[in-house]
Amino acid sequence: MKEFDQMWAMVQDFSGENSWIVKVFLIVLAVLLTNFFARRALKHLRAKSLKTKNAWDESFIESVGQPFSLMVWVVGITFAAEIIQTETKTFSVQFLGTIREVGVIVAVAWFLVRFIKRAETNIIRTRKDDEGLDATTIDAIAKLIRLAVIITATLIIMQTMGFSVSGVLAFGGIGGIAIGFAAKDLLSNFFGGLMIYMDRPFSVGDWIRSPDRKIEGTVEQIGWRLTCIRTFDKRPLYVPNSMFANIAVENPSRMKNRRIYETIGLRYDDAGRVRQIIDDVKQMLRQHPEIDQGQTLIVNFNAFAASSLDFFVYTFTKTTDWVRFHEIKQEILLKILDIIDSHGAEVAFPTSTVHVPDGLQLEQLANDS
Repeated sequence: MKEFDQMWAMVQDFSGENSWIVKVFLIVLAVLLTNFFARRALKHLRAKSLKTKNAWDESFIESVGQPFSLMVWVVGITFAAEIIQTETKTFSVQFLGTIREVGVIVAVAWFLVRFIKRAETNIIRTRKDDEGLDATTIDAIAKLIRLAVIITATLIIMQTMGFSVSGVLAFGGIGGIAIGFAAKDLLSNFFGGLMIYMDRPFSVGDWIRSPDRKIEGTVEQIGWRLTCIRTFDKRPLYVPNSMFANIAVENPSRMKNRRIYETIGLRYDDAGRVRQIIDDVKQMLRQHPEIDQGQTLIVNFNAFAASSLDFFVYTFTKTTDWVRFHEIKQEILLKILDIIDSHGAEVAFPTSTVHVPDGLQLEQLANDS
């Protein structure tokens, strides 16, 4: 019992003389416990958020973890360092206060950037079947908000560290001219991307092509500098945004219909059957469920060709899907062949006929004899 009393007295003496060590220990312990319980709470909340259809709560929970941990560590360590400084006088307390403020600003900005990015992803994922949802517009708005957060946080940090924000802005106005000349291509691509977001000639997922350049494929991503297009042989094609201001771009994804335009030739021997064949083909197209009757539909005799009597078919399908369109086109062409065959006619192919007068033939036989 006496030995315990002596030991307790030693602990009291130590804690009295070195109480700041105990305070530092308690602060570090509090930081560790706060992070531990925060992780467990977020894990529990994340499991609940996955059961809801709301994209915002899931985005918040997924984004807050690491920034909150950073803020707790920065605040805890700077407070502990202030206690150490009070006892040791080794560095400035004001310097620690600046670090704490900067750390909190960085943590908040980091959280906002993560939250905006995850909210964008979750909204597009959960509402991908919504026809009124424009993924390109959401991407553009999210990028602008993230850029605004980063610029605002940078200016606040500079003001906190003692830099004059007004002086920085004035320098930016003067140096902007030099930067503009040095980064001319970068700025042109930036404004090109801005025009794509504003004019929206195409969106992510659209199939586009340019008759001016060898550009054709599906748009995968529209960045501030480059647009990524996946070509049909699955290669990524990166196009500077400024190029779209100088070229024509077709967007087949926004077609309302697809066109069938074919010329078919019949033999001259089938001249008497041409009218009836054309009428039957037109009637077949009028009754076809996949042909848009509200669009132009033409089946007419067109030309006396070198070895055929040509008529053409001009009509539009209801579908714009590339694969389905070719299935419909194949079905229609096969039906046209059946109609031609049902009239005892044939599709013409290039032929040549030589007519020899009978008199010339007899004269040639006489000479041979």
